[in-house]
Amino acid sequence: MAGSRLAYGMLPVSTFLAYNPVALAFGTSGLRGLVTDITDIEAYVNVRGALRYLIASGDMQAGGAVVLGGDLRPSTDRIMRAAARAILDAGSRVENSGKIPTPALILHAIATGRTGVMVSGSHIPFDRNGIKINKSVGELLKSDEPGVTREVELVRAEEYARSAAASPFKPDGMLKEPGELPPLERAAEERYVRRYVGGFPVGGLRGITVLVYEHSAVGRDILGRILRELGATVVTAGRAETFIPIDTENITDELLVRLEGLVKDAEAAGHRPNVIVSTDGDSDRPLVAAVHAASGPQRTPRVQFLPGDLLGIIVAEYLRADAVAVPISANDAVERRMVERGVLLEKTRIGSPYVVAALDHLSRRGTLSRIVGWEANGGFLLGSEASVGGEPLAPLPTRDSTLPILANLFAAADQHVTLAALWARLPARFGRAGLLDNVPVAASRAILAGLVPAGSVTEVTLDDATTPDWRTCAVTLGRFFPAALGFDRIVRINVLDGVRVYFANGDVTHIRPSGNAPQLRIYANSDTQERADQIVADGLREPDGILRQLEKAFA
Repeated sequence: MAGSRLAYGMLPVSTFLAYNPVALAFGTSGLRGLVTDITDIEAYVNVRGALRYLIASGDMQAGGAVVLGGDLRPSTDRIMRAAARAILDAGSRVENSGKIPTPALILHAIATGRTGVMVSGSHIPFDRNGIKINKSVGELLKSDEPGVTREVELVRAEEYARSAAASPFKPDGMLKEPGELPPLERAAEERYVRRYVGGFPVGGLRGITVLVYEHSAVGRDILGRILRELGATVVTAGRAETFIPIDTENITDELLVRLEGLVKDAEAAGHRPNVIVSTDGDSDRPLVAAVHAASGPQRTPRVQFLPGDLLGIIVAEYLRADAVAVPISANDAVERRMVERGVLLEKTRIGSPYVVAALDHLSRRGTLSRIVGWEANGGFLLGSEASVGGEPLAPLPTRDSTLPILANLFAAADQHVTLAALWARLPARFGRAGLLDNVPVAASRAILAGLVPAGSVTEVTLDDATTPDWRTCAVTLGRFFPAALGFDRIVRINVLDGVRVYFANGDVTHIRPSGNAPQLRIYANSDTQERADQIVADGLREPDGILRQLEKAFA
């Protein structure tokens, strides 16, 4: 109701708005929320507040240009216009890079010393969206978030205190005069394309046929262009005008069947794809699948998807990395391989800002020259300059999908093997991930509070020296991971981010709330794919699977 008083944190504000606003919140990477909650005024106050913070911290010069981009969600155009209004009201110029991959926008922003604003909800469903703001040197870190939040609250108070007549916003929170975005500038897109076309060997992908599953990925045209310019034969399929959420950490059997259908259609048209590639919505996470030769009476091709944390191992080896940072949720094959190679490994909490901070920490050691990081979703971060046969690749400390796609293709081509044969050389550890939707954030917090002992210890090995509180934790966890479901005794527990449980037979299970949505995730590693699949299936089973039992017990 107009004139009501709403409270955000400790700051009471009076408003002319005729609805009850919901504030955006930081997730694992960026601000996220329901589209219905990201009204124009909400987008405006968050962007304006972030710019104030960056100016006050000395990262951004008042009056400078801000790079603006977005993904292909139906709500993105409107939110981009609200963000543009905030940039202009801050006294800055808008460089409209249009619909572009997040890593392309951030690469250009870093190269030109500018702030970037990307409107995208990444992989989450189309009824949600988000805003990701980067500094002139890279992503906002978790240490920046409190300062940004304080400035946002101040801007919110200012805007809500205006009268209905004086405000540029209507009582429903939408701009009275949305206006148009400035003309499109393609400098960011071209810089991103040249990075990879110039950085990798010319013609290095000749003889490889790549099927690009386009769906609604914002980088679908750019990815196809890069592959063609590097010599690949590109076949496109599955282009969609409606938004399709692809979560590269949760590749379903349904999606794999869809990909097999695309291969079959391509073969019927006379093409023989060797590999399928794609990305999530804002094209910062890769999807890579090898295509096996057709066999059997139906001659149906078999598509082999490789999870992103394993893709990253191939990339790190291709780049000859001497230091690696990955989140704790990564397949433990990463740890095994890095130990074999004598590569320094640092594990982080889940979310690209934590990986970025780890890359910076590794860089400050001064003794490491090839520093990389990646996430379980496959998004790859380059913490130092790298050379792969062309012009040096400048550091890009944000999730990127193109580098892992190209590095896997070039690594296979250089070794004259198929992708499947290249991947077969990885440690025989198999993973699966899944999630439950509509699990309230409060319920997830209650689960963690009920499982994680108080204190600063993040990992314990269960032995004679284990303290009583951790023994109790292990006993409690054992109730939900019983022998009847194939679980062995618990030997190690890590609570750096969620609860990661290691069992004596080598199985690993990790429970963690999503940082971007009301979801509860489960990850599994095992010595066979069947066992990893079964762990996740037992976790997600309705109505009495492991995750539901945890919710009932603690929430």
